[in-house]
Amino acid sequence: MESLTAEIALPGLEKAVTETVRGNWIERPGGKRLMVFSGRSHPDLAMSIAEHLGVQLGGVELETFKNGETYCRYEESIRGADVFIVQTGCIPVDEHLMELMFMVQAAKLASAKRITAVIPLYPYARQDRKAKPREPISARLVADMIQLAGADRVLTMDLHAGQIQGFFNIPVDHMTALPLFSRHFRDVGLAGDGIVSVAPDEGRAKMAVRFAEMIDAEFAIMHKTRPSHDKVEVTEITGRVRGKTAIVGDDVIMTGGTLIANVNALRDQGVEGVYVYATHGVFCDNALEKFHDAPIDGIVVTDTVPIDPRNMPTNMTVLPVGQLLAETIMNVFADDSVSAIFGGENQLF
Repeated sequence: MESLTAEIALPGLEKAVTETVRGNWIERPGGKRLMVFSGRSHPDLAMSIAEHLGVQLGGVELETFKNGETYCRYEESIRGADVFIVQTGCIPVDEHLMELMFMVQAAKLASAKRITAVIPLYPYARQDRKAKPREPISARLVADMIQLAGADRVLTMDLHAGQIQGFFNIPVDHMTALPLFSRHFRDVGLAGDGIVSVAPDEGRAKMAVRFAEMIDAEFAIMHKTRPSHDKVEVTEITGRVRGKTAIVGDDVIMTGGTLIANVNALRDQGVEGVYVYATHGVFCDNALEKFHDAPIDGIVVTDTVPIDPRNMPTNMTVLPVGQLLAETIMNVFADDSVSAIFGGENQLF
């Protein structure tokens, strides 16, 4: 196979490292190879990552038998390679999760040197504790499954709770989309005086404070109760929001009910405008339709999960994360610092 040599400057390194690009892998001196494979959850994101890395996605055969079982086989040798498997936790979650397990184990049995599960949206992240008796801690079980399958490392983005990292006995590289959001809102002129960063609950307070610092804004926090899993009631807002433009940030939008309740509460408090952002725009069932008539001036999400452009409201912006994921993968491959990409601030919990 014809090869070419590229000079890739790695963050945190003063010298460029010579990488040999051979179609669908990058090879460093000493025979270390980087290969990227995609599950069926979000092939467009995996393709974007591969393009930013300058490689082709590796060949893998994935099939669902008529009885619902999943079949996986790598179509090329991955022996001794540094394998990165891209699979996000979108609908149908259970099918994509099991597919990831099979891909990880197949890579392990095929003698891959190191296996990194790239999971932008970690599945079952909201079930990270026992809120009621006789409940499972599902996020912990998923962590056990990933490790048992044979993963050596996990790369994920904006976890629902930082404690999920403690469920693993292998390294977890945590990324955040906060710099992307702050850059976007600054670019559209939503920064400085008259802007308030609003935390939707106490758990996102630290994140909202950091975001306020990034856009030179003030800070407020909403206090709420949750009568059921997908319903919320806002009881109080701490901070000055009247007459200001509020920007509400969260890690994920599922049904949209919680977010719209937050927006209505802010409108009742006399805000001039409301913008919302979330890293993972899951939008279950008909959730996107709720935002067509919602009193929201703008919605910003990333493409960590696929979003149907045909149902997107006109005021929605989708920020790509392929380049950020590619930079992180390259740093992991080069055994360089991941936190350096985020200025050491990627643990905002």
